[in-house]
Amino acid sequence: MSFTDSIFLTGFPGFIAGRLVERLAGPGIQFFLLVEPRLVDKAIEAAERIAEDTGTPLENFALVEGDITKPDLGMDRDDAADIRFEANQAFHLAAVYDLAVPRDLAMRVNVEGTQNVNEFVKSLPHLKRYNYVSTCYVAGKRTGVIREDELEHDAGFRNFYEESKYLAEIEVERFKAERPTAIFRPSVVVGDSKTGETAKYDGIYYLIHYLRKAPYLLRAVNVGNNDVRLNLVPVDFVVEAIAALATDEKVIGKTIALADPEPLTTAELFDAIAFEMTGRKSEYSPAPKFVQWSLNLPISPPITGLPRYGVPYFFISQTYDTSVARELLTPHGIKCPNFRDYVRNLLDFVEENPKL
Repeated sequence: MSFTDSIFLTGFPGFIAGRLVERLAGPGIQFFLLVEPRLVDKAIEAAERIAEDTGTPLENFALVEGDITKPDLGMDRDDAADIRFEANQAFHLAAVYDLAVPRDLAMRVNVEGTQNVNEFVKSLPHLKRYNYVSTCYVAGKRTGVIREDELEHDAGFRNFYEESKYLAEIEVERFKAERPTAIFRPSVVVGDSKTGETAKYDGIYYLIHYLRKAPYLLRAVNVGNNDVRLNLVPVDFVVEAIAALATDEKVIGKTIALADPEPLTTAELFDAIAFEMTGRKSEYSPAPKFVQWSLNLPISPPITGLPRYGVPYFFISQTYDTSVARELLTPHGIKCPNFRDYVRNLLDFVEENPKL
């Protein structure tokens, strides 16, 4: 069977990667999906479901066991040869997405792993596009406006996740000179704007679970502030944007911030969640410095549910410029929805699935 495109993708069956495969799937699309050995059973289930839901023949999905931390990505020699012969698109999503990740693991998977993927992608003779998924938090401790064409800085990082993704993006940025490449930087990814579905509860979900403990009582005191904006994007927006731009020639060589151009302040986020839960907003706002100090106390995580490594993300004075994203996504009719328009769907999913 001849295919219009043959896609090599890492990170399957992860939350974003799985949805991206489903979005890209079709009878004329072939996939080589790199899967960690421990996730093979889950990947088989995901591929079977996607095949059924999209009407794509199951044989279009080749699950390849591998490990991005190893040379040739730990693949069998024949599998690697098949991918080199067939693949004309590559997507790299595999990474450790954990704010508390130890340095050795972060560097091995996110940095060395990306170097290994770059080397393999370089060996694909028919490659039309290499799409790499980074994060807005490569900006580390920078403040102010972060432009899409800015990367290198010496402001430092809050954790090894940020640092390792920064170093990995530097590798891919250099790779742009060798192969047609695009970099996508999502901000904080939350559940589906329509169904609310998500794979894990972190980020804004800490606040949601905190308010759910006693909504009518806790909503009175707003622990957010009016000076800091937390940039949230629903996973369906991220996937739709990547899928639409993956074959757009105008994207080659660009870095695209998949962020909300009009993010809410943390105080507005608190009120949006509280209002959906109780029909009322907050009545009192403590000083931001007091809130930050309180959240860093040893007794805070058991009470609030917010781990101390997550606290800085509610006090980041960063704004992600999305000028490039807007210019590229507008012709495709894609725009990030406002948090207020889909918060109800996120809450409904949490209520139906209190634990993941």
